[in-house]
Amino acid sequence: MTNILEEICNQKRYDIIGIKQRIPASTLYKEVDTLMANGSIDHHSLTKALSASATGIIAEFKRKSPSLGWIRQELQPKDVVPNYQANGATAISILTDKPYFGGSLDYIAQMRPIINIPILRKDFILDEYQVFEAKKVGADAILLIAACLTIKDCRQLAYKAKELEMDVLLEIHEERDLDYICDGVTVIGVNNRDLKIFKSDIQTSLRLVGRVPDEYIKISESGLKTSSDLRLLRKAGFQGFLMGEHFMKHPQPAKALEELIQEL
Repeated sequence: MTNILEEICNQKRYDIIGIKQRIPASTLYKEVDTLMANGSIDHHSLTKALSASATGIIAEFKRKSPSLGWIRQELQPKDVVPNYQANGATAISILTDKPYFGGSLDYIAQMRPIINIPILRKDFILDEYQVFEAKKVGADAILLIAACLTIKDCRQLAYKAKELEMDVLLEIHEERDLDYICDGVTVIGVNNRDLKIFKSDIQTSLRLVGRVPDEYIKISESGLKTSSDLRLLRKAGFQGFLMGEHFMKHPQPAKALEELIQEL
């Protein structure tokens, strides 16, 4: 039986082929090189933002998920993301996968000019083409998911991101994923959600936090709901938290963020 992660990655590979046919890699790479040479792309360091933050909350804009279906189909980034920043988010995560998460690269492009905190491109990144895409629209960091990649591919993608002056959040779920840590990785996130079945358990973070080298910023992802969860995880050694569903389910996502921060 094909698990959800395999299904998503297979679809992503197919989608990348189509995108490259519309915009060849050589065209995209040249455009990004020109933008960087002209100083047209600012970089907001995710690592520095998390290091300096009292809360470390990366607030996510996510309209849909494989486990829940549509969460808030009616919302657009402009309805939520600026208010996330105003209410204390350290950084923003934006889903750019369309079929499974209702996202778009355009969402990052829309938000970059109007917020001044780091933006993470949250997607299933399998090809360096996607790293260049992220840079072009103004993402400051990309997510690399160990479960989606070989160690060799992870190293190549992380190195390319470093070349493009982007941070890399390496997502792990099992102890063997620690082998994916490489040059270019700046933040390590323990995903409490098993991407094969999309079930969450924060014990995953508590189990793995001590195995992550202290030289990296450590964040916990998925299944986080209460200030008690965050206090427990911070005491265990986490410096940041990636949260999306808890906020997006609220009638006012940014209000949910504000209330959580007040409780910390």
